[in-house]
This record gives sequence, C-alpha cells and structure tokens, in this order.
Amino acid sequence: MAAIDPRALMWTRACELIDRAERLHRQFFRPTAEAVGDAIWEPPVDIVETESDIVITVALPGVDEDAVRVSVDVDSVLVVGLRRPSAIPRGSLVHRLEIPYGRFERQIRFTGRRLQLSESELAFGCLSLKFTKPL
Repeated sequence: MAAIDPRALMWTRACELIDRAERLHRQFFRPTAEAVGDAIWEPPVDIVETESDIVITVALPGVDEDAVRVSVDVDSVLVVGLRRPSAIPRGSLVHRLEIPYGRFERQIRFTGRRLQLSESELAFGCLSLKFTKPL
C-alpha cells in the first residue's frame, strides 16, 4: 500500500476550502429570489438589539448617499437605491465581476413593533440605522 503524501492532502483540503469560500462569497450578494419590482439584488444586513435600541447595518459598497432611500413604516424598514457600475476601461479583459450593481431593495419586518428612526449614517460602505424602541 502506497503512503499518502501529506502535502497532497493539504493541497486538496486547501482547494476544497477555496471552493467553499467562493460559494459563500457568491451567496453574500445573491440576486433576490422573490419579485421585488425591478430590483436585481438584495444587500445583506446585520440586526443587533439592545434593551433600548435596534441597530440595522446594511452593506452597500460603492453606493452614494444620494442613491439610497430609507422608508420606515409601522412595522418595517425599506432600503432602496442604486449602485452604479464601475467604469471598465476599453480593451480590458474582465476575469470576474462579483460585486452587484443596479437597483437594490431590502425590506426588514418587525412584527408587532413600532420603530422610530433616531440615527442614520452611510460610512465605509455600510448604512447604519438606529431605531429607538418605545418605552
């Protein structure tokens, strides 16, 4: 029985991990599965709740502040906007385009809660929305 080279095992495992990382990366900005008008992508969000606040962080890389609109309803938050495509120089050879562009939309529902937007900021590619919970 031939001995298995540990370097070959490590290389195989590394390739499997790279493939998995690429699959996860593609899922990070996945096109929306349900119809949301003419939106073509849905930005990922983080939602953190404290005793007094709810903070929603929406990942919007390369999106201008003027291109984002936030609507707060009785029990939901709607973030819509547009990420313009980057200029690709003429004669370029594109190897990969994974960062989404075009119209986006993300709706977050909070059933049974009345939210009041107290702060908002778009910085470092993330939109941060802070909501004060009613007392």
